[in-house]
Amino acid sequence: MHTLHQAVARCRTLVVEGPDGIGRSGLLTELASHGFLIRRAREQLHHVDPCRPYHELLAAPGLLAVDGSIIHELVYGPLRRGHSRVTWIQALDFAEAVAERDGALVHLTAPQDQTVSQKQEDMEGADEIRAYERAFRTLARHVPVVTVDVGGLGPPIRAPASSPFQLGRYTRKLTVG
Repeated sequence: MHTLHQAVARCRTLVVEGPDGIGRSGLLTELASHGFLIRRAREQLHHVDPCRPYHELLAAPGLLAVDGSIIHELVYGPLRRGHSRVTWIQALDFAEAVAERDGALVHLTAPQDQTVSQKQEDMEGADEIRAYERAFRTLARHVPVVTVDVGGLGPPIRAPASSPFQLGRYTRKLTVG
């Protein structure tokens, strides 16, 4: 699965993640028009188990699109506070739960020319881009990841011609190493 269109056709669950200011709402609105229930966790992460609200969201039936912030915390926690409130074990467990629900992570990126010109001047911006790439590269071992350039979203997503094909259970096991 390499494109957003394939993910929409094959997945029951999509977790949309991307840097601050990337503009997730347009994609989430488009997903809602294709029958995905749009959910967001509370503003504040749970103090004991930051992933618990997300696991509760994944219990919903049917098509689900989650406006995520687990990866956001993995990236911005260390950059802004020196540590993340989400551990890698928790993030990997969350990735496994998304995969078990026939899901994928959607990694939103800015257009390449905008990313280079704006973020090159800003050292935190370059660190942010590298941190997102690292997080998605690590999580991709446990759940499908679809990278989407928000500048290249193009025409609206079309509904599949036939009944949606559900992606089979993701067979990789959770490993930490």
